[in-house]
Amino acid sequence: MRRAAVKALRASYQCTCRGLRVSSRGSPLPLLQSSKAASSGSPTAHYNPRLGTATARYLSSTGARDSSGTHHHSNARPEPLRSSMYVRGAFVTLLSGLVAYGAWYNSGDSNSESPIASTTSATTTATGAVPTRSVLVIGADELHTGTFVGDGPISKTTSDNERVVEMLSPEQATRKLRQYEQSVYVNRGQGVVRYDVAQLPSNDPIEDDHAEKIVEVPNKAPSSDPSDWMFWGVFDGHSGWTTSAKLRQALISFVARELNETYKSSPDLIPSAAAVESAIKTGFTRLDDEIVHQSVQRVLKSNNRLVAAEHLAPALSGSCALLSFYDSKSKLLRVACTGDSRAVLGRRSESGKWTATALSTDQTGSNPDEAARLRKLHPGEEHVVRHGRVLGGLEPTRAFGDASYKWSRELSEKLREKFFGRSVSPLLKTPPYVTAEPVVTTTKIEPEKGDFVVMATDGFWEMLTNEEVVGLVGKWIESQAGSSSKSSGYFSFLQKGSKTALPVESSESEKNSGNKTPIRQRQWGATGTDPMERFVVQDKNVATHLVRNALGGKNQEQVSALLTLPSPFSRRYRDDLTVQVIFFGYDGPKTGEIVVNKEATAAALAAAAADGNKTGPVKPKL
Repeated sequence: MRRAAVKALRASYQCTCRGLRVSSRGSPLPLLQSSKAASSGSPTAHYNPRLGTATARYLSSTGARDSSGTHHHSNARPEPLRSSMYVRGAFVTLLSGLVAYGAWYNSGDSNSESPIASTTSATTTATGAVPTRSVLVIGADELHTGTFVGDGPISKTTSDNERVVEMLSPEQATRKLRQYEQSVYVNRGQGVVRYDVAQLPSNDPIEDDHAEKIVEVPNKAPSSDPSDWMFWGVFDGHSGWTTSAKLRQALISFVARELNETYKSSPDLIPSAAAVESAIKTGFTRLDDEIVHQSVQRVLKSNNRLVAAEHLAPALSGSCALLSFYDSKSKLLRVACTGDSRAVLGRRSESGKWTATALSTDQTGSNPDEAARLRKLHPGEEHVVRHGRVLGGLEPTRAFGDASYKWSRELSEKLREKFFGRSVSPLLKTPPYVTAEPVVTTTKIEPEKGDFVVMATDGFWEMLTNEEVVGLVGKWIESQAGSSSKSSGYFSFLQKGSKTALPVESSESEKNSGNKTPIRQRQWGATGTDPMERFVVQDKNVATHLVRNALGGKNQEQVSALLTLPSPFSRRYRDDLTVQVIFFGYDGPKTGEIVVNKEATAAALAAAAADGNKTGPVKPKL
């Protein structure tokens, strides 16, 4: 039956593909096109599942582009595409115009450079009433899109172990993008008008998580109105989902408790900046101590494998954490970063454009400051940072959990022998190597200028630059200001900008911020493309809008292909994505309520909110 199925697929499947051969470093390599296309202009090539290739030839790597965008090339043919296994630790990232490279933390070398392969729309002619459907062919090192002629399900594995799945339509892709989106109006007159959230899983289950909370703070003077503490957090898990889930449940509470004690003990409830920063750091480190060390004491005391499974899971997996704390009274935003998630401020300049300012720095072994810090803490250990990773294994230098980098060798081996655990690195000598203590930055927010902050896990920043993200939010705001939707009232005070470019100013300080460059740019230098040829505005939720453009924007085939990829194949091309956008301002009603924005919230989540399971309208969580 399997042999017959493959034979039928050969007879009916057609695809067109373009590609780049694999290289471990260097500039983009030449495109692959069908020989038929070269002679007749038609892009169609027959696909052979056994060979896994299309009849094709390579364009010259020195091909030029004229003013009309046409490539001029020779007929030179370099070596054919090879498996990504030839490139140590590098995932081959394909699909037209974007490298969607998943974050990975425990092996390999994320700095290896792999060019992309690109697909074009396939064409075929269906006869009679036989349907023609788009398909995605998933190989070990390459993706192809094409068409399938015939009835029945499309989920096959070819003799070359390539998987064939039906492509999501643009409508289905949009539904998947919007499956977990949330949007909330904050009608409290405290300087925040709205925040949007979007998530896109790649792992199954998703290892990212997020949390939001508003705390009403009474003022000391009886006649004064209360102020708000507002928290937003994104948590990028790795090696499992349990640590990020623990942070969603507990991190804001731990930090708020420390802040409460700090504010109460200060004169006039106005603590020093150093005291607030210390309180945030204490909240982080106390929670990590509970996850990593107190859990061990409970496990050893119980001597029970079920208790060990419950308490050690968040310690053995890990998670980065990015937490923003806004005090509406002082208008100060504190951003605490543990790991390589990132927060970026968008602010309107005098020119009417937006400027991008990073509020955190990626904490990885590739960051010279972090590498120097670790070498100072562990003198004489040559491999404390190896290939940009802690002991050659873990990319973030700060994280919750990851207990195998924090426990002593003796404790790790004892827990592994009695219960379970991870193998101990032979390089481990003087733990702990990884800390959960965050780096905290403080920024004065200007709500009257319409400031906004984008917070996202590192998989998102691997696809877009800070300036692109701020410009995309600015473009989205322009579209809202010109619409008749309820959202437009919240952005009506902002001016409209250019309709032909992203409304963002270039900043040299951003280029030298120390944060990682998107893999897409580092691998094939897509910096000269006209942004308005790549980006699109079509979502009511601004976080969803950002995720769509990170996946390909106007290139709908690419967006659909990336969203079609099932787990675990999707991890070769993109990570879990979590994005939050917080809008500051004083526009909108001041009813004191927090209200779900139904037009920018997934239907299931909006329905849950209406039933009282989520916000909607609700009182602030105190």
